[in-house]
Amino acid sequence: MNIALIGYGKMGKAIEEIAIQRGHQVMMRIGTANRHELNPGNLRRADVVIEFTRPDAARQNVLECLDAGIPVVCGTTGWNDGLPAAKMKAVENDTALLWASNFSVGVNIFFEVNKLLASLMNGRQEYEVSMEEIHHTQKKDSPSGTAISLAEQVIDSLDNKKHWIEGPTTNPELLPIHTQRIDPYPGTHSVKYHSAIDDIEIIHTAHNRKGFATGAVLAAEFIAGKKGIFEMKDVLGIR
Repeated sequence: MNIALIGYGKMGKAIEEIAIQRGHQVMMRIGTANRHELNPGNLRRADVVIEFTRPDAARQNVLECLDAGIPVVCGTTGWNDGLPAAKMKAVENDTALLWASNFSVGVNIFFEVNKLLASLMNGRQEYEVSMEEIHHTQKKDSPSGTAISLAEQVIDSLDNKKHWIEGPTTNPELLPIHTQRIDPYPGTHSVKYHSAIDDIEIIHTAHNRKGFATGAVLAAEFIAGKKGIFEMKDVLGIR
């Protein structure tokens, strides 16, 4: 499989390493210095694009790739308002898009655990829920996309929670997300239910970027040659 990488920082290089280990060819690497090489002619040499850049760049990158009819795997977070247009573009151009807030297999299992726990805690008024996420200082968005996904899952299950907020709050309808930026944390996310009697807490801690990179390559393998809108649940067979 021929892969085009858009974003060639630490994450892009980790993806390249995994892709080569799995027998694929990285035929294009786009960074800030060679953005001009991102054109339809070059893109059409690829079977799939993997995009990990910045929130302010992702929208245009993804739309250009979809316009070229190339399936896109995107892991950039912080541009959720642009996703509906990207999904429409994928359908219009008869290609595929897979966006995820986190590509780690472990995190996607963690998502399912989070949903189950939240459903069990609905109506347990003696417990108050809160979240924490820790990332490295180069992380552009805050809270992280993973934290927002977790928060939205909790809100969907708990009748007494309506929205999430970054930082502390005294409003019982808000779910607080406490964020920290500490090097060299790749990513830690926790969801805690606290009561006067006990705490119930689930935690996912990434040790390095390998889990994210491996998941992105698995997603690329899955989406190549397909048409439509997909999630990591489709890649992992989670129902």
